Amino acid sequence: MSQVKVLSGGAAAAVVRGVQAQFEQQAGAGVDATFSAVGQMRDRLLAGAPCDLVILTRPLVAQLVASGHVRAGSERSLGLVRTGIAVQAGSPHPDIGGREALAAAFRAASEIYHPDPQLATAGIHFMSVLTALGLAEPLAARLRPFPNGATAMGEMARSPRKDVIGCTQETEINYTPGVELVGSLPAEFELATDYVLAVCTHAAQPALAQRLAELVAGPPSEAIRRQGGFIF
Repeated sequence: MSQVKVLSGGAAAAVVRGVQAQFEQQAGAGVDATFSAVGQMRDRLLAGAPCDLVILTRPLVAQLVASGHVRAGSERSLGLVRTGIAVQAGSPHPDIGGREALAAAFRAASEIYHPDPQLATAGIHFMSVLTALGLAEPLAARLRPFPNGATAMGEMARSPRKDVIGCTQETEINYTPGVELVGSLPAEFELATDYVLAVCTHAAQPALAQRLAELVAGPPSEAIRRQGGFIF
């Protein structure tokens, strides 16, 4: 069976998985997808990893178009994803309505879960917020970084502590059992990321990649995307 190889940011994992069965039935082909921080996925593509379809942030896809790694004109947006705050399911929701409230919520937490602060969009942004609040150094021992937001949220859900908090893309919060969304970051720190797919220039299965793209970014996935927090 032919397979479409996908390198994707974690925010879109549930969307790809949500249409995978439909694609496999209709196309008679499989999906071999890897999900992690967008920077890591970009680096894998640049290092020569086989890939038919990428799903990354708009700026990274634009870079790959410019470098010739993805086909210009094949880009399609899945929608915008905000960055939010999470707690374990059933835990009280802290006030995060402004700068001081958000800082207090971070200070009150014994552990703070977040994605890679160098390669993940939400992780990079989280560290910039923490730095702006003057908390990056004071709370350094409480930080719990993981390769991507989905992994961070999964680990937070399993923490035995009940006073933990997390920050990542809202889709990764909404799609992870055991955690729940408190809300988006305050307006001062808001980040809405546009996730875009594109067909790779050296795709081994370009026609199949295009068929999968139509499901991932089209009407068949609209309900899944809305449920997860994509805005379009």
